[in-house]
Amino acid sequence: MTKPPKSPKLEHSELSGEFTEEDITVLVDIFRKAGSQEDWTMEVVTQNEDLIRWDEPFATDREAFDEFLATIARDGIASFVEDDDVSVH
Repeated sequence: MTKPPKSPKLEHSELSGEFTEEDITVLVDIFRKAGSQEDWTMEVVTQNEDLIRWDEPFATDREAFDEFLATIARDGIASFVEDDDVSVH
């Protein structure tokens, strides 16, 4: 009997966390494999537990968070919850 491979441990950015605007709260998760110098991945989880993942990684966690803020400035936080389909940015 073989065991399934373990998921790699993840390092989460200190910029990760809940973000609320206009009575809408989303969870921003910026992460990479722990102990690595890999690029950062960003996901946003909505109140309805929809997952929005950016296709392209970010060189720094700050670049990822700045992209999140730019998306809100451009499209509004409601853009994360308006679509019924899961989005990919």
